[in-house]
Amino acid sequence: MPKLVLASTSKYRRALLDRLGLPYSALAPKVDEEAVSGHLSPEEIALQLAHDKAASVADAAPDAFIIGSDQLVDLDGERLGKPGTIERAEAQLQRLSGRSHRLITAVALRHPDGTVETAVDLHAMQLRALTPHEIRRYVQRERPLDCAGSYKIESLGISLVEKISGEDFTAIVGLPLIALCRLLRGAGFEVP
Repeated sequence: MPKLVLASTSKYRRALLDRLGLPYSALAPKVDEEAVSGHLSPEEIALQLAHDKAASVADAAPDAFIIGSDQLVDLDGERLGKPGTIERAEAQLQRLSGRSHRLITAVALRHPDGTVETAVDLHAMQLRALTPHEIRRYVQRERPLDCAGSYKIESLGISLVEKISGEDFTAIVGLPLIALCRLLRGAGFEVP
């Protein structure tokens, strides 16, 4: 079986990839996520970052297939990433309160010969109207500082959501497994 590398240190992405039962190693990508923007659409930004993450570890694993992934929130054309602080998490949730937004999750599979295949998953998300007290209580309890949009859908964050529309729920957590399985099978991996 070919070698597989996940260009991520995200515990969420590792837990998702573990579901497939494929042996892999994980390497930390070296990408400045804030440097990618300019005239690109939110989908293009996510795809570019997924591609860049995979490419950033290629020298360390030249004979491997490398998975890169990125996720961001698109709120009326504005990119919301990981908040990093409690204050920014609360501010993001206040902005998302009662509103619809798009959760964009991109995946790239870099082949050893340098070719890259990509896919993007889009989810329409709507949070219910949240009070400042609910936001504060949620952020203190869950500490979603490493999650785009400041909520963890796979745990208590589901209580903030009013409606979800999309194709692959694993993408909400951080890695679109349906698309990734398709890419891996096409590359010769035996995914049941």
